[in-house]
Amino acid sequence: MRARRVSLVARCVRGLEPALGTEILRTGSATIDLIGHREVSFRTDLNGDGDGVRLRTADDVFLLAHRRHDIGPHKTDLSALADLARAVDLEGLTKARRGFGDGIEISASFLGRRTYNRYDIEDTVGRVLAERAGVPYHSRRDGDAPPPGHSGWRLTLDGTHATLLLRLGRRPTHRRAYKSATIAGTLHPPVAAAMAQAAELRPGQRVLDPCCGAGTLLIEAHHTTPGTTLLGFDLAPAARRAARQNAGRLPVTIRHGDAGALPLADRSVDRVLCNPPWGDQVDPGGRLAGHPERWWRELARVLSDEGRAIVLLPDARGLGRALALGLSPVHVQQLSLFGSRPLLVRLER
Repeated sequence: MRARRVSLVARCVRGLEPALGTEILRTGSATIDLIGHREVSFRTDLNGDGDGVRLRTADDVFLLAHRRHDIGPHKTDLSALADLARAVDLEGLTKARRGFGDGIEISASFLGRRTYNRYDIEDTVGRVLAERAGVPYHSRRDGDAPPPGHSGWRLTLDGTHATLLLRLGRRPTHRRAYKSATIAGTLHPPVAAAMAQAAELRPGQRVLDPCCGAGTLLIEAHHTTPGTTLLGFDLAPAARRAARQNAGRLPVTIRHGDAGALPLADRSVDRVLCNPPWGDQVDPGGRLAGHPERWWRELARVLSDEGRAIVLLPDARGLGRALALGLSPVHVQQLSLFGSRPLLVRLER
């Protein structure tokens, strides 16, 4: 099928917009139109089933259905959103996505004070779209999940624009097919992908996650750069089982090990990727219990002279230990992740 040039919007965790923009440009076939709050708008070539759009740092990827100026804050202003839904080129979207499935469901969000709620927005737009497309509309007002097979739409009101989007795939991008097992504190896959990309991995390098949990960082590292040697340690049997199940046949080695006393030689690791257990979701165990400085000492010990570490920290307090051990923070990026504000930090010798 002949590819068509389409306008897309990729949404992401707050703080990952630069990483997402970089990933989009690295596809070699896309041009960026706008980088905004939790989203990047771009144009690329697309065939009828969405092949070729593989963005691992994105939470989701949408077709841009329509964009106009944001509406007013009063309930009477909702009629402008009905007009927006009537202006959508449904025929063009059908060609790009192959239809709207068994029905339509929509999720809305807005910034600023308004006299209407998200359900008022969703129902106003969703009913018009469903009537025009000749399919059922599922309202989220009563809290019921949409039936399988409904096409997912999203409407955002950010104070400047009202943007209507149609999900490109059948499910959100962040829902990885490999992640069949999970544990407390498991890392959001797009964040793990951004960390792996920030590490600038090369085939043949030895990559370590000393607190690997369900294996998300190592699996994303493989998908980012195949051909690396991937090694994960964890004290918890449930975590090791989850990591092995998620990794499946991928070349990922998972072992029992204490991040405070790693069974590795000095300067033997090229890259470290880690979301350490500092007690926010998972309490540190083994030699780390009450002694977070041991994690930093082991990180500095095993990292090679040309090594790099990408870590997710709850705050900046531990960076003093890194500096004392000869590790320099060369990039710090704050994220907004499920109510927390962690720091994505790149460390080098």
